[in-house]
Amino acid sequence: MIFLALNQLQPKVCRIPRAQLQLLTTFHSWKGEIKKAYRKKAMEHHPDKNPNDAEAAARFQAMAEAYETLIDPDERAAYDRFGPDARGSGGGGMGGGMDPDDFFAHLFGGGMRFDMGGPGGPGGPGSRRKRQGEDSTIPYEVSLEDLYNGKTAHFNIERGVICGQCKGSGGKPNTKPVKCPKCDGKGITLINRSLGNGRIGVSQVVCPDCVGEGKKYRDKDKCKKCKGDKTVKEKKRLEIYIEKGMSHKQRIVLHGEGDQEPEVETGDVVFVLHQKDHPTFERSGSDLKTKVHITLSEALLGFSRILITHLDGRGIHIESQAGKVIKPGDSIVVAAEGMPIYKRSDQKGDLYIQFEVDMPPDGWLQGVDVKSLEQLLPPKKADLVPRPAIVDEVQYKSSDIENFGKNDDDDDDEENWTDDDEEGGPECRTQ
Repeated sequence: MIFLALNQLQPKVCRIPRAQLQLLTTFHSWKGEIKKAYRKKAMEHHPDKNPNDAEAAARFQAMAEAYETLIDPDERAAYDRFGPDARGSGGGGMGGGMDPDDFFAHLFGGGMRFDMGGPGGPGGPGSRRKRQGEDSTIPYEVSLEDLYNGKTAHFNIERGVICGQCKGSGGKPNTKPVKCPKCDGKGITLINRSLGNGRIGVSQVVCPDCVGEGKKYRDKDKCKKCKGDKTVKEKKRLEIYIEKGMSHKQRIVLHGEGDQEPEVETGDVVFVLHQKDHPTFERSGSDLKTKVHITLSEALLGFSRILITHLDGRGIHIESQAGKVIKPGDSIVVAAEGMPIYKRSDQKGDLYIQFEVDMPPDGWLQGVDVKSLEQLLPPKKADLVPRPAIVDEVQYKSSDIENFGKNDDDDDDEENWTDDDEEGGPECRTQ
């Protein structure tokens, strides 16, 4: 890549605050910024606005071509990999025009470069980033117990590694690759693509035969071990440690354990944790919630017992507050009995316990002195006051609340609704 120092820039540049530069780290974010900055510069250097500058037209054209390379992912990828020759080979490229990195520095300030990941830091003239290999993402299901207690897991994976026989060249010893006939040694080929409104454009893509290298080995010269692929498959055992307090969708990255490729920085293996539903506990951040069923006598008279078995196997004993009646849906909180806090596993969130009161089963009253029980319980409620003028004695039966709403009449659908105006009915007129 080519860089411009700040003191080399002649025109005024569009400044972006440092904080914003740090945020705009993806190509899509920078695409909008580049478009806005380019429009401003294009107006500034348009030949019509510089009639006395003989080089204005050429400079304007070079800026336009550099902009096209910056804004188009395929053009940019080809330039990053093959340099200015790749851009010029399509007939519509830049050739000897402005370098897109110079142009980017011209737009946003010196000492910056642009690649497909966004803005980059300073570097020497002609420097080029080593291409980053693809990461391998592996989803991994974990239980809430795993995330509470921590866990070590082992995996056997198969990945590509550089061939040890040909050292990643793909050819036999003392052989050389020949020019790729498909791309004529350029490493790129041209394809037509629709631009809309009946227009057809030409784009450069990496040659599929030589994978962008411009040369390939003859079949008889290919390495016997890797068959010219430069890499072979290798089985490897990986280990990950699920730390206490990790969360759903958290990533565990094993750097440099991805597939290897010659002259490519090896990618990572990324495990993405997926927490399975738990039958007893519900998690929210570092807090836990559970429901506990108690009897009617416990709700009225209190309890002192082990209510739950925690995620680490411990029993949690709780004694209720004397004289307090527990109603259905009431809850209590136990401090520091929730999930361990990630990276601070000696600290924990809170445990919330919600009570469900189980009523006695049918037939329970048959063995009870109802009169004595009635005297112990709170009195029954009286009739409504004032009493309605009309009172109907109705019959009932047991029901399932899930059936609520099943008697809705679909005939009231909006499609069957008619407007009086549409049917020629009366109209409301302003008097």
